[in-house]
Amino acid sequence: MNEITLPYKTRSLCPECLAIIEAEVYPENGKVMIKKICKDHGEFVDVYWGDVELFKRASRFARDGKGIENPITEKGNCPFSCGLCGNHKSHTALLNIVLTNRCDLACWYCFFYAKRAGYVYEPTIEQIRQMVRLAKQMKPVACNAVQLTGGEPTLRGDLLEIIRVIKEEGYDHIQLNTNGIKLALESDFAVKVREAGVNTVYLSYDGIDEKTNPKNHNEVPKILDNCRKAGLGIVLVPTVIRSVNDHQLADIIRFAAKNVDIVRGVNFQPVSLVGSMPKKERDQYRITIPDCLKAIEEQTNGEISRDDFYPVPSVVPVSRFVEAITSRPQYELTAHFACGMATYLFIEDGKMIPITRFIDIAGFLEFLDKKADEIRDSRMKSLKALKNVIDLRKFIDSSKAPKGMSMRSILFNILVKHDYSALGEFHKKSLFIGFMHFQDLYNYDIARVERCEIHYATPDGRIIPFCTFNVIPEYYRDRIQEKYGTPIEEWERKTGRKLRDDIYRVVRRPR
Repeated sequence: MNEITLPYKTRSLCPECLAIIEAEVYPENGKVMIKKICKDHGEFVDVYWGDVELFKRASRFARDGKGIENPITEKGNCPFSCGLCGNHKSHTALLNIVLTNRCDLACWYCFFYAKRAGYVYEPTIEQIRQMVRLAKQMKPVACNAVQLTGGEPTLRGDLLEIIRVIKEEGYDHIQLNTNGIKLALESDFAVKVREAGVNTVYLSYDGIDEKTNPKNHNEVPKILDNCRKAGLGIVLVPTVIRSVNDHQLADIIRFAAKNVDIVRGVNFQPVSLVGSMPKKERDQYRITIPDCLKAIEEQTNGEISRDDFYPVPSVVPVSRFVEAITSRPQYELTAHFACGMATYLFIEDGKMIPITRFIDIAGFLEFLDKKADEIRDSRMKSLKALKNVIDLRKFIDSSKAPKGMSMRSILFNILVKHDYSALGEFHKKSLFIGFMHFQDLYNYDIARVERCEIHYATPDGRIIPFCTFNVIPEYYRDRIQEKYGTPIEEWERKTGRKLRDDIYRVVRRPR
């Protein structure tokens, strides 16, 4: 594990003209900063990560993936040749399919939904089939997880058919990214999407009160109730904005813990400051993963610590271990180490117990890495032989583990037997707490784009990394969706409906 040395050079974009320019990532006052100079638009400085020491610690787990053996587009001038090209270092771990740019909320900050775009974008079922089929054909690792997103995807009248088509194409995991309004208003809708094939609801949830979460605060109890009855797991997804809702991070986790029977996790997303924004406003709203971790530590009085979290690529040894046993390429989470961090909590007697308190995570991962090399070079891959060499007891302090839970047995069944019911048992008894910080033009690092694992499929036969699709919309999202979209007047004439009739709630700028 090599720790990154600061300062270092990378490539970025000018926020004004999108020119590819050199950037320096460097330490200053305990933070990691990024600075770049455009010859036409001057200097731009922003926070890259809010803590130097956490940055260095996370960097020790950096891993590059196997790349793409059958690229769709030719190598070019990254990030303007995405599709995926042969320069990409990570396979598609999660494929986003935008089902519509219509929405039933009109939020003051959103420039994405149909009314402001001027057209309605809704790919056909056959286009969607081709998108997911293409991702299944990627090598060496085929995609196996799809997120249906928008706009608000539940506005599609053919949503259930879309879900079934994706299941037909061989996908095991489908998650529905939604504000949950329809899940609250239609009591049987959760059952319908669960039966069609959705595994998880990815629910927008920005805070514990109406001030911080004006989008769906009043509907949340009904959403949880209906999903509980349907057995449909929920991941809460708060967008974290400094000075707006960062004081409620621990409260959001506690809310999830109280509903751990149906809430599988919380995936915080520090705000991506898209569009043009003056430095004063960026300073007011900018928050990074370390800032959030410190806030959680303070707000929980150390019950959850910043040291309980590990970066996304830290789990690569797990994939390498399973790959050594099976001799087949496995899913690898090789996103850039600065993209995300996560941990697991277990709830017992009202207390939150991070997994790090009873498992030596660093030692466990190092052990798996070494064993992967040993197993790959040996012929001893039978269950009996593996039982003799895989002793997990030294990494687990059973006296501190949740009662009635044999963590050693669960981990062995997952790693060696590939028993996915054991994996399901683990997730049902734990609460995932994660962070994913998507980029914007001010903190843009092309090295992160090259390692992105959350991608968008498009009707023109491309697969595009999240932080090019959304951060450079004039090249990707907006250009593609306008090309395949329908002007609003034409859409309203064809459907006999008015776009404004979709709106359930207007979310106004807070005063």
